[in-house]
Amino acid sequence: MSILVIADVLDDVLLPSTHNTIAAARQLATFTNTDVHLLAPGYQLKEAVKSAALAGVDKVLVADAAHLADRGAENLAAVILGLSRNVYSHFLFGANNFGKSVAPRVAAKLDVAQLSDIVAVKGESVFDRPTYAGNIMATIEALDAIKVITVRSAAFCAGTEASNPPPVESCTVPEDQLMSRVTGRQAAVSDRPDLSSAPVIVSGGRGLGSKENYTTLLEPLADKLGAALGASRAAVDAGYASNERQVGQTGKIVAPDIYVAVGLSGAIQHLAGMRDSRIIVAINSDKDAPIFGVANYGLVADLFDAVPRWLAST
Repeated sequence: MSILVIADVLDDVLLPSTHNTIAAARQLATFTNTDVHLLAPGYQLKEAVKSAALAGVDKVLVADAAHLADRGAENLAAVILGLSRNVYSHFLFGANNFGKSVAPRVAAKLDVAQLSDIVAVKGESVFDRPTYAGNIMATIEALDAIKVITVRSAAFCAGTEASNPPPVESCTVPEDQLMSRVTGRQAAVSDRPDLSSAPVIVSGGRGLGSKENYTTLLEPLADKLGAALGASRAAVDAGYASNERQVGQTGKIVAPDIYVAVGLSGAIQHLAGMRDSRIIVAINSDKDAPIFGVANYGLVADLFDAVPRWLAST
């Protein structure tokens, strides 16, 4: 039985998190000694299929239909469940909004337990996942014959492109389940890197004091560093930044090369989302702030003095 990775496709673009999920599947395949297949669902897929064919899998399955354009959980689950249960032993999703909406439905329909947010593969049915906001790493074993898994993207490095593209096949798409429909979508448009995959992130916390300060201090700093913008939950709740910029246990889990925390105290919920960053730089006026406990470089200073001086430097 093979491993199936469900690709995250948005508007004919294969999102970067899919490559991290494939990396986890490849590790799993060393224990199962089976192939890794990739399911690309969506509508009018061309560029996404080209990217999928270079993603390092053994086969690409394409589910192309108009009612899959909205990425609705009911229709996507129907496609996955329509594939033979005797063919796939593992179904892997990214632990993002897409995966978290579809995987539970697939697991429920298969009557199996879902394994969420794995960060390491220890065997065919043994995995590591964080618990208690990342303070404890639990090793869990899946006893069901079929495993439905969500993968924390930040824990797996995406592989290189394949030199020999695998076969691409179309799969049967069930009719529209007619259980829900998208009536509108609002998406933030930005020239900055995507927060989930950016190598450098600048995040602000409640210490910034206002949305105006977040904009006038952090945006120029992010531009200077070529970074994505993030924020703590407190900053998002206060209206300093939009929800899609939230980093933490209830936001995005990131692991960039450099994470700059400005005016962030380092609450455990926030640390759970960024503590795996390669280098953490913290600026805070409180020398006892928890953020300094995980920072590689810490500056105890007033951010309203330190950030402008940083911006003024060459």
